Amino acid sequence: MTTPADMDVRAESVSHDERHRIHRIGWLRAAVMGANDGIVSTASLVLGVAAAGTSRENVLIAGVAGLAAGAMSMAAGEYVSVSSQADAERADLARERRELIAYPVEEHAEMTAIYVGRGLDEPLAAEVASQLMAHDALGAHARDELGISATITARPVQAALASAAAFALGALLPLLVVWLAPAGAMGWGVGLGSLVALALLGGLSARAGGASIAVAAARVTFWGALAMGLTAAVGALFGGVAG
Repeated sequence: MTTPADMDVRAESVSHDERHRIHRIGWLRAAVMGANDGIVSTASLVLGVAAAGTSRENVLIAGVAGLAAGAMSMAAGEYVSVSSQADAERADLARERRELIAYPVEEHAEMTAIYVGRGLDEPLAAEVASQLMAHDALGAHARDELGISATITARPVQAALASAAAFALGALLPLLVVWLAPAGAMGWGVGLGSLVALALLGGLSARAGGASIAVAAARVTFWGALAMGLTAAVGALFGGVAG
């Protein structure tokens, strides 16, 4: 007989909604890094060039060149690095596939030991290993032995495109400020606008990943301010020397 308490438990189980964010890790990391680099590197570049006493037109030319070069560099770097990860994953899976064919008993014992280490008693662990390997032996070993799953597997093209697009969008902000701000306020406008954008970016990325918004915003703002300040100082120094 179903009691009201049973119905409440069943209702809670139906309405329970777990929203995990780990599936976003591939594109989120590349996009956040790209946008952050786009803002910081382009703002630092235009501040350094402007601090050297260069005209607005030359600052814009340098910034646009930095945007194009940075976006391509980010895309190439992400593609190469993530491709290396994907190559390593494929090599490990190929090795595991061969071992499953050559040493099925040993591989079953290996999986059993993994589940025992996670808290199952040995008979249950052996049964779990048997059922999972009967369903998808390679998938079970990839997930539980190698830590490779479809959720976090390397995707080079996705990472490259996300990184390049995010870099370009991030770089547009300081360039727009250079274009629109009065000449006397260009440096301050780029600096303050970039810091606000970095804080928003840190907060949005933290929200998407379920982390602390304040900590993420403070972290990216601090490092962005440091990079822009040092680059502006270098530009002013060499501008004074050249002058």
